[in-house]
Amino acid sequence: MNNKKSQSYVGRAVKNYFSQNWGILLGLAILCVIFSIFGNNFLTQKNILNLLRTCATNCFLAIGVQMAIILAGIDLTGGALAALSGVMTVAAFQWWGFPVQLAVLMGILIGVVIGLLNGVIVAYTGIHPFVVTLAMQSLCRGTAYLVANGSPVTAYGNDGFAKIGQGSLGPVPLPVVYMIIFLILDYFFLNKTQTGRHIYAVGGNEVSARFSGINVKKIKILVWTISGALAGFCGVVLASRLASGQPSTGEGYETDAIAAAVLGGTSFFGGTGSVGGLLIGVLIIGLISNGLNLMHVNSYWQFVLKGIIIIAAVYVDMVKQKKQNAAK
Repeated sequence: MNNKKSQSYVGRAVKNYFSQNWGILLGLAILCVIFSIFGNNFLTQKNILNLLRTCATNCFLAIGVQMAIILAGIDLTGGALAALSGVMTVAAFQWWGFPVQLAVLMGILIGVVIGLLNGVIVAYTGIHPFVVTLAMQSLCRGTAYLVANGSPVTAYGNDGFAKIGQGSLGPVPLPVVYMIIFLILDYFFLNKTQTGRHIYAVGGNEVSARFSGINVKKIKILVWTISGALAGFCGVVLASRLASGQPSTGEGYETDAIAAAVLGGTSFFGGTGSVGGLLIGVLIIGLISNGLNLMHVNSYWQFVLKGIIIIAAVYVDMVKQKKQNAAK
C-alpha cells in the first residue's frame, strides 16, 4: 500500500513538473536536436561531460541569484566575488604558506563575508540590491586585481587542490557532483523548511510578511549570505580547474546566472521560482554556449543571444503578472 502511495506521489510530482515547465523543456529539446545535427561531436561523452562541468559553475551562482530574485532583489556580485575568492585561495597557499584546506576554507569564507555585507546593507539601509551588489562587484574585482598584481596567481604542485575542480567520481566530474548536491539541498531548503517558505512570503509581499511576524531583515541577510557563500565556493572550484587564481575570471558570469534564473521561471516581481525550472535554465544557457562553440559561431553572438533571452523572459513574466493581476 505504501509503495503504491509512493509511486502515485512520484507520478504526480513528475506530471506537475512537466506541466509547469513544458515550454522551456521544449526549448531545451529543440536546442539539443539542432546542436546534434549541426554541432560537431555534440553527443560525445567528452562534450556532454564538458557541458555539464560548465553548467555546474553557472549553477553555483544561479542558486544564490535565484533566491535574491525571489526576494524581488538581485545579486550582481557573483562573478567578481568568484574571482576574488579564487585569487585569495591560491595566494594563501602559494604565497603565504597556508595549508590548502585552510586556504580553501578562507576562500569560501570571503564569499560568506561579502554576501553578509550585501545582506546587511540591503536590509538596514534600504538601498536597492542592484546598487549595493553592483558597487560590491566593483570592490571585489578591484581587490582581486590588487592582490594578484594584475596577473594570474599560479597554483602548481598541489594535487589535493587540483582534484577539487579537476577530479571525478567515476566518469562524472566532481563539479557536477557538487551541482547535484547543491540543487537537492536548495530544493529541500526552499520547499521543506519554514525559512524557505518565509523567503517566498517576503518576496511575494514584504509588508504582509512583516505583519505576519516574519523577520524580513534576517531573511534578506541570510539570502545574500548564501549567495555569497556559493560564489566563494564557485571561485575555489574555478581556480582549481584553471590551476590559477585569475582576477579576470568570472566576467559576465552574473549575467548567465540571471538568465538561467529568469528563463527557469523565476519572477522579477518576487515570490516565484522553482529549483526544477532553474536547472532547465542552467542547462539551456550552457547548451547555447557549448553548441555555438561547436558550430564555430563567433563567441560574441553568445552575449547577444543571452541578452535577448533575458529581455524575452522578463517580458513574458510581465505579461503573465498583468494577467494574474487582472484576474484578481
